[in-house]
Amino acid sequence: MARAENKEMASPTAQMMAEVARTMRIKRKWTQEHLGNEIGYSAAAVSAMETCAQPASDDMLAALERVLGDGMGIFESARRYTRMEKYPEQFKNYALLEQDAVGLQLYATFVVHGLFQTEAYARALIGGGYPPLSDARVEELVEARMARKALFDRELVALIELVLEESVLTRGIGSQEIMRDQMRYLAECARRRNVTLQVLPLDCGLGGEHAGDRGDINLVERPAHDRLLFLEVQDESLLISDPAEVSTRAQRYAKIRAQALDPRKSLGLIERLAGDEE
Repeated sequence: MARAENKEMASPTAQMMAEVARTMRIKRKWTQEHLGNEIGYSAAAVSAMETCAQPASDDMLAALERVLGDGMGIFESARRYTRMEKYPEQFKNYALLEQDAVGLQLYATFVVHGLFQTEAYARALIGGGYPPLSDARVEELVEARMARKALFDRELVALIELVLEESVLTRGIGSQEIMRDQMRYLAECARRRNVTLQVLPLDCGLGGEHAGDRGDINLVERPAHDRLLFLEVQDESLLISDPAEVSTRAQRYAKIRAQALDPRKSLGLIERLAGDEE
């Protein structure tokens, strides 16, 4: 929602993009209404963006790039930095790594990994957390989380592996409808050629071993083909680059993956929970 106080709180990126958009609009001798028609927004929305009463959303920046960008990529670059400014402080370093990654190996134990969440699931999860957040902050975090999905369709394909604890699939977040849609989205993701999704069954430990008993893992392979480890718990984060430490977690991840259901059986389980199995 556009508010006067937003002008004082707008980030440096939002302020810069507002000035750039206004300058480029005036150079073209366009009114705010004209620009709004070009990008699919109202004149009021353009005015709010230019005054930072309501800074440009990710979608608006994409539209501004298409209409005003002139192939320079100014607004596209702004999308990246705007996302960074919205993330919680402890997540910002990882978010940059995730965007540039050529490979991700992920293990989630309590909720669906953020990269694989639907908008409704993310909103219910973020909005239901503690301490409570304002509605505006919830929407900001949801938008930033959804923007991460650009990684799935990036020109430089990233190979993504995700292992989910079976309990994640049955832990209700939001509503039954939200959970069904989340299961359907997971199934859709699992069918992507660059995604491998597996489920670690609840009875995994009955065989005497449970390699995933120490919590979530996020292994990131960078373009230089070195790997980093990101851990996050209770709003605190740790980014590990020491090769020996990373190797230990990579070996643990390999064991977790070996103990999980294979991708075909995992997909079947998800489809059953979604109610879509034939």
